[in-house]
Amino acid sequence: MSLLTTSDAVTAACERLSKERFVCVDTEFMRERTYYPKLCLVQISGKTEAVAIDTLAKDIDLSPIFVLMANPEILKVFHACRQDMEIFHHLDGKLPNPIFDTQIGAMVCGHGDSVSYDKLVRKLTGSKIDKSSRFTDWSRRPLSDAQIGYALSDVTHLREAYLKLYQELKKNGREHWLEEEFEVVTNPATYNNDPQSAWSRLKIRGGNPRFLAMARALAAYRETEAQRRDLPRNRILRDDVLLDIAARAPKSPSELAKVRNITPQFASGPGGKEILKTVAQAIALPVSECPVIEQDADRRQPRPAIVELLRVLLKHKAEQYAVAQKLVANANDLDAIALNDGADTPALRGWRREVFGEDALSIKSGRLALSVSGEEIKLIRL
Repeated sequence: MSLLTTSDAVTAACERLSKERFVCVDTEFMRERTYYPKLCLVQISGKTEAVAIDTLAKDIDLSPIFVLMANPEILKVFHACRQDMEIFHHLDGKLPNPIFDTQIGAMVCGHGDSVSYDKLVRKLTGSKIDKSSRFTDWSRRPLSDAQIGYALSDVTHLREAYLKLYQELKKNGREHWLEEEFEVVTNPATYNNDPQSAWSRLKIRGGNPRFLAMARALAAYRETEAQRRDLPRNRILRDDVLLDIAARAPKSPSELAKVRNITPQFASGPGGKEILKTVAQAIALPVSECPVIEQDADRRQPRPAIVELLRVLLKHKAEQYAVAQKLVANANDLDAIALNDGADTPALRGWRREVFGEDALSIKSGRLALSVSGEEIKLIRL
């Protein structure tokens, strides 16, 4: 088992791997008690070797890894890469590029929605992965041979799975379908958690502008504190408590202490003072600067029958093209198309429009009908 614990070993390994056409990459991390993922291990495999790098080893220099990830001549292959990409973005300020995500590639090739790594490997290669170390605390040292072996299996089998997917993509001519998906995961904006936008995470369907201003300000405060203290958001304020504070708009520690799960001690302490200061600033905000939640002008709801027709068409198209339904359109897309032929939705753009969107509009306009022949759905052009 190859576990690298020194800077010299990391430098040498990355130098060898830099000669590869592509490398497979995975990370092990912990996040239960922190805002940012705590990187514990990086696994990288090439054609003839695979290494696990102990990122918690004393005085270890990880910069050779970042150089390798940024090398434009080497493709970096991940499975379900978003959290891995977030880690590199946080630590290095840059994102690995170019990349290939086998989970997205599998969806394009009809291997299911968000297929797990072990299922994809078993389907494509016939190999069965031992998942006994799945719930390991990767921050604890020393790591056992079994743990290291498990970690390395996440990149050694990935190589063969990628090569199988690559051949499928070459055969079906869908490589360009991946471009839009990979643009999202390689865009730094995807991983920038702006405190001023944090309130969009809250499940707020409506409310007066003053309440929304309170929620926005408190969410920004919570996000800033969570980042500063490297703690999960809910360790600062839970969503329900945050919204209760926004609704009550307390002006004093005693009023703040009436909020559920806020103790008098906290209300009168430093945290309580910061919350009251945030609330006061939101109260002082001119109404013209308070946010609003845009609603559809006529509050229309899509006709269920139309949505169901579109859903049947989507399922048929996904089967016809052997592509995951989720990648083509989701429930919100179907609702949007049912309401508006010109809806701003991915399902009406690019390859998705060719596969599904154009026919979805044809069904709405009466130019296309669905029929059944035996056990199969048939499309009838009218």
